[in-house]
Formats: sequence, C-alpha cells, structure tokens
Amino acid sequence: MNRLPFLIVETGRPLASLRRYGRFPHWIRVAAGLEVQETVVVDAEHGDTLPDVRGYAGVLVTGSAAYVTDRADWSERSAAWLREAVHGGSPVFGICYGHQLLAHALGGQVDYNPAGRESGTIELSLDPAADQDPLFSGLPSRFPAHATHMQTVLRAPEGASVLARSTLDGCHAFRWGDRAWGVQFHPEFATHHMRGYVRARAQCIRQHGGCARSIERAVTAAPLARQLLRRFVRQARHASGHGVVKQG
Repeated sequence: MNRLPFLIVETGRPLASLRRYGRFPHWIRVAAGLEVQETVVVDAEHGDTLPDVRGYAGVLVTGSAAYVTDRADWSERSAAWLREAVHGGSPVFGICYGHQLLAHALGGQVDYNPAGRESGTIELSLDPAADQDPLFSGLPSRFPAHATHMQTVLRAPEGASVLARSTLDGCHAFRWGDRAWGVQFHPEFATHHMRGYVRARAQCIRQHGGCARSIERAVTAAPLARQLLRRFVRQARHASGHGVVKQG
C-alpha cells in the first residue's frame, strides 16, 4: 500500500559540532520511526517553496537557532503557510522553534523567557488536559525531556490546551484543535545531541546562573518524550474526517 509521506519543514541547522549526525530532519525521521521514502524535506529557512499540504500525511516543523521575534521574511511566510495548514485540518507537530512558530501563526505570544535559558534534561509536568490528549494520554504525570532555548510561548493561542510545563517554562506543550501540537522540548534529541548543545552553550548557561558541567552530567535518556513523535505519526496516519484516534 502506498502511503502519503510526511513533510518535514526545516527551519534551521544543528550546531556545527553536531552535524556529523546529520541535520534536524534526519534526527526527527529516525526518532519518529519513518523510512527515508516516507518523508519529504523542504528547507524553509533557505527559501524552498512550501508545498500544498494535501499531498502529505502530516507536517513536522524543526527547531532552529533563529528567533521568531525577528520576524524574518522566510519565518513569517512559513507562519502564514502553517496557519493555513492547521485551519485546513492537516496534522502538524512543531518542535522548539516550530512550536513557537505554530503559536505565533495561531495568534499566541512568543518572546524571551523571563526565567532565562533552559538547557539540559528537564522534568516535564503534565497539565490535566494531557489526560484527554491523543498524544499525551497515558503518560506519567512527570517525565524527562531534552530542552535548549531562550525564547518561549508566553501565551498559548486562544482556544489551545496547554499540556505540559516545566519549572522554567509554563507552556512546554500545547494542542490547538484536534490535529496541531507544539512542543518546546526536543523529542528527537538523543543524549549525545543534548550533551553537545550543553557544551556549546556553556557560556550562555553561566550567564543565566547555571553550571554547564553539572547540567551535562545530569543529561539522561528521555524515551517517553521521544515516543511522542511516533504517537504523532500514528495519529496522523489514522486520523480521518474530523475524528482522531486515541492511543491505547
């Protein structure tokens, strides 16, 4: 059976020190359990044309070192495209920058986090709305995830359900409608990715009162966060009409 591929919208590249592991779309594809032929990548940051979403099972939006608040032309075009995709009913999953871009596209507020930089393996706390969410239901109320960011979603879009938060971030995940999710953390990160980011951001971490060496030592696996990508793929594959298929 021929199945529609997933579209991965690339909004940035990993740190130079981590590019030996490939680019973000590769990390996401592997974590999501997708084969190469099941994905199509468009590099929005470098001007690729964003296609008609009707040819895809769902959309995944990568992270980036860019800032949504810079309102770069490519970013604003991507936000407008995302807004149309979501309102058209396409399943969407935004990661870090993609999470913020999705929130911005739907009318939320994105800016620098007043709590400062968040880096390393953090603990997510699920909100009550997560119990009824197709991706988050059945997960423990607290579990680890990898994060590295300065900006955040200060206000989720109107009508969105906040699903998870951390000590430093009040909106680590949200769902808008039945098929659009944003997560501030990085479910595609393995421990070597996270450690690499902590080492590279050591000076910034110190400036925000943290100890990069301690944060690096505390990096641990985050399999439940990673599982969300596979849950999204299953959800998008099985969604039909306006209904959703809940995870068992």
